[in-house]
Amino acid sequence: MPSSASTPQCHITHCIFDMDGLLINTESLYTEITTEILARFGKTYDFELKAKLMGLREKESSELLVKESGADMTPEEYLYERHLLQLERFPHCIPLPGVMVATSSYRRNFELKSKNNQALFSLFDVIVCGDDPAIALGKPNPDIFFVARDRLAKHFGQGNVENENCLVFEDSPIGVQAGVNASMKVLWVPDENIGRLYPTLEGPTLRLSSLEQFDPVYFGLPPFTS
Repeated sequence: MPSSASTPQCHITHCIFDMDGLLINTESLYTEITTEILARFGKTYDFELKAKLMGLREKESSELLVKESGADMTPEEYLYERHLLQLERFPHCIPLPGVMVATSSYRRNFELKSKNNQALFSLFDVIVCGDDPAIALGKPNPDIFFVARDRLAKHFGQGNVENENCLVFEDSPIGVQAGVNASMKVLWVPDENIGRLYPTLEGPTLRLSSLEQFDPVYFGLPPFTS
C-alpha cells in the first residue's frame, strides 16, 4: 500500500465505483442466496464458480451458473427463486469498510440495495445500472464505464474526458478486465477468497485488501481531510 507521501502515478479527474461487494455487502448476500438455491438440487456453490459470475449481467450470469453447476433448473427458474430471496434480504445490506457508481446490477435490484443506504448513494453524482439501454455489452466489455464517463462529463458540463484520467474501483476480476479494456486506471479490492484464486491478476493499477487503505494522493487526488 503506497503511503500518502507517494509520488502521484497519474492525474485522476473522475472516479467510477462498482457497487456489489465493493461499496455494500451484497456479494456475500448473493453467495448466501445462490448457495441456498443450489443446495435444493444437491449442488454446491464454490468461489471458483462465483469468480466466473462476478460482474456479469443477470442473463449471462444465470445461464453460466445453471450450466456450470449442473442444477436441474432453467436460468429463468433460478432468477425467479433468487428474486424472492433478494426481496427479503437486499433491503438489509450494509456499506463495506472505507466507503459515480457503475454497477452491473439491474435498476430494480439497485433500488432494493440502496433503500436503506440513501446517505451513501446520495454522494454520487451519476448512477449507471447494467440494464441501461445505452450499454450494448456487459463486462468485460468496457461499455458501462464509457457510459459512466460520458454522463459524468455531461453532469459537470465538460467536454471529452480522457480514459487515462478515470479511476475505476472494482472487486471482480471481470470488472478489472472491463476497466483495463476501457484504458482506465483500475483499483482492485477483491474479497479475500477471490484474491486467493487470483494471486497475480494482471491489469489493475493497484490492488488493496480494503477501501480503508486507499490513498487518493497516489492517484493525484486531494488527500483525505480529518
